[in-house]
Amino acid sequence: MSSGKYDVIVVGAGSAGVPVALALAEMGVKTLVVDGNASPGQGENKKAIGGIRATHSDPAKILTCLRSLEIFSTWEEKYGDNIEWLKGGYTFPVYREVEEKALKGILPIQKKYGLNIDFVGPEQIQDVVPGINPEGLIGGTVSPDDGSASPLRAVNAFCRRAKEMGATFLFRERVEQIMVGKGNILGVVTKSGTYSAPVVVDAAGPRSRHLCRTAGVEVPVTPDSHEAAITEPVKAFFTCMVVDLRPGPDSKNFYFYQNRLGQVVFCITPEPLIVGDDKRETSVFLPQVGSRMVKLLPRLKNLRVRRMWRGLYPMTPDGSPLVGWSNEVQGLFHVTGMCGQGFMLGPGVGEVAARLITEKVTDDDKIILQGFSPYRKFGGQEALK
Repeated sequence: MSSGKYDVIVVGAGSAGVPVALALAEMGVKTLVVDGNASPGQGENKKAIGGIRATHSDPAKILTCLRSLEIFSTWEEKYGDNIEWLKGGYTFPVYREVEEKALKGILPIQKKYGLNIDFVGPEQIQDVVPGINPEGLIGGTVSPDDGSASPLRAVNAFCRRAKEMGATFLFRERVEQIMVGKGNILGVVTKSGTYSAPVVVDAAGPRSRHLCRTAGVEVPVTPDSHEAAITEPVKAFFTCMVVDLRPGPDSKNFYFYQNRLGQVVFCITPEPLIVGDDKRETSVFLPQVGSRMVKLLPRLKNLRVRRMWRGLYPMTPDGSPLVGWSNEVQGLFHVTGMCGQGFMLGPGVGEVAARLITEKVTDDDKIILQGFSPYRKFGGQEALK
């Protein structure tokens, strides 16, 4: 049976899909969002820890996240939704020359594209992160305009706004196939029916490879899993996201911050990466990350952990998203492979994608779209990935 015609169908109501729908709806585009979950953000969005930074080394990510920060930081004032935005900043403390050289080396490009960031001495790092281990502390970078917000509160706020602007959301409906005829997008098929549109946006994250294969298209997106946890709330004693780039036992970097409610949220990058879609928690994570956190910031040692979870990063070969039209099928648009940064990239990416779909790209968009092109030459990883 036929179930409706739209200008654009977005597959996935998560960190990327909902902002795309919002931006399209604000431009008057008749948009349908289809998601197999019961409500927005119930996939990998709610597994995000909430950090939002423009502190990247890649111009496309910097420009995208500067816009995201503008959206997050002004949302409550504009629309009244408490998304738990906190302008806490990001801090990368440095204890080794290799990290000092790397962070100082990317400062020129960060400043060129508008970041408010500096490399400061150990005293200033201790002011920003009271109680941080001073032994061997060289200094670090501080970017005060970065921050944090609640992924679930934010995606629900974006969804409500998108609905107000005319977007339609269909939940508990998983897209089983993207329909293609003579090389052109025709729509999508779910268990309940067929939905027609000349444009389908792949915002399926870790499901993107499977979804696009139904249209005969291969995308280089492979999920790997990361664990995170949250503590009980306590009186605020720091606000910034602290990122320690040093490797540790069976791990790479780790990072943590205290959110607007006083809870400390933290995550670690395993080494080697855990490729696949297994989201079961492990017994390794908490002792591993806990020992590193307490060594860096000893006053964390008495905090009680309330909950742990594990989510998927839809990874591309170089750690940057895929945003743009498919060359294989006319009307298939990719907004996927956010590589664990979908929450912070989402609002900015959503607007860029909507402008490309409606042929209204800006000069900054061209820089972003070049960096995120699905057909770029995949090289090394971004310095701050």
